[in-house]
Amino acid sequence: MSTQWYGIVVDSADPIALGRFWSALLDKPITGESAEEVDVALDDGLWLVFVLVSDPKVVKNRVHLDLASTSAEDQAAIVARAVELGAKPVDIGQGDVPWVVLADPEGNEFCVLEPRDEYAHTGPVAAVVVDAHDPRAQAAFWAGVVGLPVTREHDEYASLSQEAGPSLEFVRVAEPKVVKNRLHLDVVPPADGDLPTEVVRLEAWGAVRADVGQIDVPWVVLTDREGNEFCVLSPR
Repeated sequence: MSTQWYGIVVDSADPIALGRFWSALLDKPITGESAEEVDVALDDGLWLVFVLVSDPKVVKNRVHLDLASTSAEDQAAIVARAVELGAKPVDIGQGDVPWVVLADPEGNEFCVLEPRDEYAHTGPVAAVVVDAHDPRAQAAFWAGVVGLPVTREHDEYASLSQEAGPSLEFVRVAEPKVVKNRLHLDVVPPADGDLPTEVVRLEAWGAVRADVGQIDVPWVVLTDREGNEFCVLSPR
């Protein structure tokens, strides 16, 4: 087995409140809860992890979630449930589009998509979307990190897909990255793997070690080719 995509980590001022919001919205269970970290299990083997940070959100996130819907009525119901739980509509310049852009209670943007056949297999989270200057190159890099195939490729966007669970997608933007991302990916080597060996492989693939103030931790923080932070966890 190769290194796999393990989770989506969200910086949070209040992990308990934010974790409970997303658990209720996605109808997924909280499997661990403390003042410092809340874990929400998705049914595709991925985790949503909310961790305590002191840094405020100051710019639009470069990583966000897209939620799937099965019909126009289902899309409207998801939006209504999100707003009831504390989300708010936001304008990020999306114009007239068939999806709805909201922000969670801490201002993290997310989209509720109109029904799309390509997300029929994903569960409630259709995709994790990453702003990119070069979507093709980013998709190629991440395909080498987590071993998922590139299933869509265009100058404006590119996607990695898996048999079950959300896609990992890259969408072209002009804005530069200016702060540490509030959402990042965790990846994990297999149980018989080795963390230092995998980090060396990823560095050879183009990843760069990063210091985000992690001090003495059992994981390694890297950045991809466009500076997006991600963590390589210990094998499991």
